[in-house]
Parts: sequence; structure tokens; C-alpha cells
Amino acid sequence: MPESVQQQISSVTIVVENYDDAIDFYTKKLQFTLAEDTDLGGGKRWVRVSPPNSVGTTLLLAQASSDEQRAIIGQQTGGRVFLFLQTNDFWRDYELFKSNGVVFNEEPRVEEYGTVVVFQDLYGNKWDLLQLNRARN
Repeated sequence: MPESVQQQISSVTIVVENYDDAIDFYTKKLQFTLAEDTDLGGGKRWVRVSPPNSVGTTLLLAQASSDEQRAIIGQQTGGRVFLFLQTNDFWRDYELFKSNGVVFNEEPRVEEYGTVVVFQDLYGNKWDLLQLNRARN
């Protein structure tokens, strides 16, 4: 591929039951920033959220509009961890999320690569909260 090609994944879509409930969860419980909420008409919105001070990929919240889409809410990866939220202070964020009522699937654990815990979003999608060891950043 030519050196001049520059690409990045700008957004990842997550299917949600309700825009406003999802915005509330991400901005209040996880302290994400609402980057955009644009009315597209016909009940559709372009809603993007991102972790605080993030300059990378955003989450595009897409409200389910069919039975097929509603069936996968919370199961977009068949029960596996879906997204990885990397932090520079694991214990700060773990305690904040816990105090905000975020559901954790396990106790935090220290692995060779860093400190990690699995938590759920409001629909049951699994996430890793992760602080990598410096050698792996």
C-alpha cells in the first residue's frame, strides 16, 4: 500500500434500544463525552460518544429499527468481550464506575499484560476496563 495512504477506524456502531437511555449510561455512568447528536429525521439520529479526552475511535449509538436489530442488542459479539476501554488509571476508573452503578462480571485481576476487569453496559454487552503495563503501551 502506498505510504501516502492514511486510514483509521473512526467509529464503531453499537446497537441500542433507546438513544437517550444509551446517552445517559455512557455520559453519566462511564463519564464519556457526547461528541454529536444530530437529528436525521424519521426518528433516526447520528449519536457519537467517546471516552474523556479521547482523540480516537468513537461509539456510534444506533437505535434498533427492526426485530432483527433488536434481537442482537447486548449480544453483538455472541457473549464475548466486545470493547476494550484502556485507561491510564485503572483503580480511579474502576471505583468511579462502581460508585455509578456499573455492573462488573468479576473482581479486578492483575495479568502479565496489565490490570483488567470485565463490566457490562446497560444492555449487557461485555467490556474490558484495562490498564496495560508500560512495556506494552
